[in-house]
Amino acid sequence: MNKNRLEAFSDGVLAIIITIMVLEIKVPHGANLSDLTPLLPVFLSYVLSFVYVGIYWNNHHHMLHTVNKVSGGILWANLHLLFWLSLLPISTGWMGENHFTPVPSAMYGVVLFMASIAYWILQLTIIRSQGKNSLLAQAIGKDYKGKSSPFLYAMAIPAAFVSPWVSWLLFVFVALMWLIPDRRIESVELIR
Repeated sequence: MNKNRLEAFSDGVLAIIITIMVLEIKVPHGANLSDLTPLLPVFLSYVLSFVYVGIYWNNHHHMLHTVNKVSGGILWANLHLLFWLSLLPISTGWMGENHFTPVPSAMYGVVLFMASIAYWILQLTIIRSQGKNSLLAQAIGKDYKGKSSPFLYAMAIPAAFVSPWVSWLLFVFVALMWLIPDRRIESVELIR
């Protein structure tokens, strides 16, 4: 399969995920600013998830840029990632509607944790398919950000039962860690 088809399909799924999330924000009944107050938790959870989808979209694009040939394993690993990302609208809405209570916050952490594992699996599948000396293998190197993200999500899940705000801060911290686009792939491409 051509990698352009894989990338186009993934882009479409991510666009639908964002659309579903924004549709979960209900229009307030009233014309005063105070009528927006009940929507604040829903809006904050939407903003965080929108940023996460953007981060995944950006890094997914860069990672697929290194692919020469798409194998069946890459297709399935990509679908695995898209599956977990497709659960973001549900977990986002549940967490926002319930004002960051423990169980919805922990479930949000589970979705982020599993998406990070799925991304890692996709990355490994691409490297195995393209070879140990591939552009992606050279670019990720030790991958400290990639390895620390699942660890921080794993900490955020039980933290939600102690203080949902601690888990939320961990979610925000990981997003901020990835907010600046990862330039490793671009740097290695310039060297080649």
